[in-house]
Amino acid sequence: MRSDQRSMTSLLRAFGKHLHRTLNAEKAKPCIYIATANLKNRWCQSCSSISGYTGSNQVQKSKSTRSHSGKSTGGAILALTGTLVGAVLYWKCKNNFSKSLYFGKVFAAESEPGKIKDGLPTFTKADVAAHNSKETGIWVIFGNGVYDVTEYVQSHPGGNKILLAAGKSIEPYWSVYSVHKTEEIYEILESLRIGNIVEVSTKKSKDVGDPYRADPERSPVLIPSSEKPYNAEPPLEMLADVFLTPNHLFFIRNHLPVPCMKLEGYSLKLEMSPGKSASIKIEELRTKFPKKSVTAVIQCAGNRRGEMVKVKPVKGLNWGSAAISNAKWSGVCLDDLLKHYKVDIDTVNTKYVVFEGMDKTPEGEPYGASIPIELAKMLKKEIIIAYEMNGTSIPRDHGFPVRVIIPGVVGARQVKWLSKIYFSAEESTSHWQRKDYKGFNSSVDWDNVNFDDAVSITQIPVNSAICEPVEGAEVDVSCDEVLVKGYAFSGGGRGIIRVDVSADGGKTWIDAKLKPNGQTPYTSYAWTLWEAYVPLPKGVSETVLIAKAVDVSYNVQPDTVEGIWNLRGVLSNAWHRVNVKLVKGASSPKETKTALN
Repeated sequence: MRSDQRSMTSLLRAFGKHLHRTLNAEKAKPCIYIATANLKNRWCQSCSSISGYTGSNQVQKSKSTRSHSGKSTGGAILALTGTLVGAVLYWKCKNNFSKSLYFGKVFAAESEPGKIKDGLPTFTKADVAAHNSKETGIWVIFGNGVYDVTEYVQSHPGGNKILLAAGKSIEPYWSVYSVHKTEEIYEILESLRIGNIVEVSTKKSKDVGDPYRADPERSPVLIPSSEKPYNAEPPLEMLADVFLTPNHLFFIRNHLPVPCMKLEGYSLKLEMSPGKSASIKIEELRTKFPKKSVTAVIQCAGNRRGEMVKVKPVKGLNWGSAAISNAKWSGVCLDDLLKHYKVDIDTVNTKYVVFEGMDKTPEGEPYGASIPIELAKMLKKEIIIAYEMNGTSIPRDHGFPVRVIIPGVVGARQVKWLSKIYFSAEESTSHWQRKDYKGFNSSVDWDNVNFDDAVSITQIPVNSAICEPVEGAEVDVSCDEVLVKGYAFSGGGRGIIRVDVSADGGKTWIDAKLKPNGQTPYTSYAWTLWEAYVPLPKGVSETVLIAKAVDVSYNVQPDTVEGIWNLRGVLSNAWHRVNVKLVKGASSPKETKTALN
């Protein structure tokens, strides 16, 4: 009860300050509406009769809530809020807000967010890390502050997204969900303050013999599947929140140490024919050629491999469903580059275009990949020699200063840290082209596998995944439907025309609402985000949510993993299944979404 009172006190204080500022600015009307809506949203969170309220922050809502509860409950809240607003307005007229102004300044000075506060206990990061669940208590760090948000989780408008930061700093997450960066939110956070953080140096002396010692810093939000080389994916529940994946949340797939390269020392070697080549500086790429942009997905061949592991062990990183991301890439069109050096790709007689990177094995072998010349000709206007990612220089983990982007093709062929392009009568001799990233039938094992005869993976099959709710989420059984959201993508530029979603294990299906990606059906290189309100089955305590996508060529995901299992665990694209629990009165953060705008 003390926590509820404290939260309400903070809320009302924040509301009064927000209203005071806006009235003094003589812009009361629109801001009163905003503050009232925010207050209504907070009160709705603790009102069981409207547990399905769906403003921008709620994933789950029932039909009855959408059509009826908003009228009666909303009216009561607005009436109560109106009384509060009226009182505040009268107080302003009487007292010119002098006391409010004084106390508002004093409170702000005393509660500057994240600063060290005298008189509070101190904790180490290890102390905070031990409080990462409802059982142990949920603590988070902001600046130099430690906060106990255990009881606040249930009323958090963003739901269980707050648990992503349990036992850690919330700042990396707030850099994505910037809606939190307001005085009102800081004030609520400070009301949950329990102490100060003691900085303990965690820097380790770097082994001069460690080939990974110069690797870049990574976002703590990412979930690593290996440290050396570093490979990681973002939390699945954050993936479908935005169309363009922020650079620091983009999944990372490295095979070798990240090269260190300064712009002034970089050049790209282009071999037009034997004995004829050009060395191109980064400044030439930026200034000599028109800038071309393409929005495209990069997906690891091992995305969703974890589902194959459940059938039988495979060799490869244990990826979840987030080894895929979407970005806007900018740079030089391959066709423009070739034509500048008098090469018409349509008349090239060899079989492959080969790309090599600056990342090398201890033996000095560079990472390399190739695509068939026919595909290069088809995509000559779409293949980008990219130097920008989402409007900024490509980060080191993603290929700085230059990488190749081949839309609709598996990530393994889109070479990072690009150093060389050439034509060849045979595919790349790189290990990752010849002895990896190939598919096999379910009976092939490591005793009889033959990589030499298998075809290299290039374009990838249709796929989709449910991002929310996540596996094991608790869904309110009193609601008659659940909001499910996720992504869908198909290689080769094949657009997504339908996503089927089921909440009863596949007995019945509904069409998801597809969010347009701005591309044409046969040149669709970005993913398609989708969402669907799906009816919940009655009389059960748990159920299976399922999603399957259909592309413009009517390719559809296969039913089960068993039929597509392979010893490398690649191209896992069976129906995506998520098990959820149906619990009365559940308010799981895992079943709610957080607004980004």
